[in-house]
This record gives sequence, structure tokens and C-alpha cells, in this order.
Amino acid sequence: MRLPIIAGNWKMFKTVAEAKTLVSGLAEKLAGVEGVEIVVCPPFTALSSVAELLKDSNIAVGAQDLFWEEEGAFTGEVSPVMLKEIGCKYVIIGHSERRQYFGETDEQVNKKAKAALKHGLAPIICVGETLEQHDAGKTETLVASQVEKALAGIEKGNITKVVIAYEPIWAIGTGRSSTGEDANQVVALIRKTIARDFGEDLAAKVRIQYGGSVKPNNIKEFMSQPEIDGALVGGASLKVDSFTSIISY
Repeated sequence: MRLPIIAGNWKMFKTVAEAKTLVSGLAEKLAGVEGVEIVVCPPFTALSSVAELLKDSNIAVGAQDLFWEEEGAFTGEVSPVMLKEIGCKYVIIGHSERRQYFGETDEQVNKKAKAALKHGLAPIICVGETLEQHDAGKTETLVASQVEKALAGIEKGNITKVVIAYEPIWAIGTGRSSTGEDANQVVALIRKTIARDFGEDLAAKVRIQYGGSVKPNNIKEFMSQPEIDGALVGGASLKVDSFTSIISY
């Protein structure tokens, strides 16, 4: 039985002071919640403060990106070593905004995933199609390719530490969301793709989330699907009440 995982991607929101207020509220409201793994992913500037506040709670901390080298002349980048030191457990990799605005490639996603695993961080690897690709019927081919390239060369013993987030780009921040049934179909394809390289037994243990305009009023639709193991939540993770409602679906 896969433990559901619901993660909040705060994107470029919340100052340190705002982040501390938010997680203090979340820690209070979510104390004692069981049966689901809870993760918050603040911006880099707030990670250390948030990790300190949450160290004795049931909420894990993740970063929104990393660089694949341990150190070096890479101005503006943050290494897996740095993230691990301050208490991160997870790291989002390959989010569509990174791919769209910063030119991140499947090969870079793969290098980042391997670096995360090497240093004891669990990667949440994002895959998903644009509206144009969706309407052209290219969803399955594109998503399968992204998954294969992201996981290339990862050791079998590490695959169950990986979380995949299926985020149709046309549903991110648009107010539109996939139906639970359609999302489940793509997630099943992702699991089948993993099974081809890692075997069905291991693929059955990998957790796959849905992301894309997840809100309190639609979380049940996604979580009721047999293949979907959680959600990667954007805007609705920025408020205590809405994120708490999603966790308590």
C-alpha cells in the first residue's frame, strides 16, 4: 500500500516572516494527522527557518530546485549538500516553469534527480504536456518520454525513493484541472513506463502525484483514483485553511 504524499509548492511566494507564520499555522492544524505524508516547499530564502520550525512536526520540507554539482563556480545555484544540511527531505525537479522559463531539459532533470538521490534527497520529478500537445493527442508519447529520460540510469534500489508528479501544463494556475479519470489514465501510463525499466513490482511501489489547480473542492476526485497517490499543490498551499482542507480530504 502506497502512502499518499501531498506537497505544497509555494513557488516565488512568502518572505521569511510570512513563511514562518504559515508553517506555524499548518503545524498546529495538522498535528496528529496520519495516513498521508505532508511536505511544504518554500523558496530558498525561507527553507532554513521553515525546517527549524518543523523539525519536530509531521510536516517534511522540500526545496523547489537544486543544481547537480556539490559545489563550485555556479553563481546563483544551490547544491544538494546545502539542502540536505538544512533539513530538506524532498526537492522538486523539472517543474514546467523551470522548463518553460529557464530552458531546463530532460537531460538536466536526470542529472538533478541523480544528484538528489546521491545525497539522500527524494526527488519529486514533474512531467506534463502543454495544451497544444494535449489537444494534438501527444500526451502519452510526451509524458512517457519525459519519464524515461528523467529516470535514465537511476539504480533500481533508488526508484522507490522517487516521486513523480504528473502536472498537465494547461492546468497549472489556470483554474482548469484534468478530470480524475483522465489524470488516472496518464498516471497509469507513467507507472507502466516505470515498469518497463524497473519491473512491475518496483513500479507498483512508486508514488505518483497529480498536480494542476488542485483545490479543496476537487482533491477527493483525484485521491479516489486507484493510481493517484497524492497531489502537488500550488496556490492552494499558500493558505492554512485551504492546504489543511486538502490534506484532510
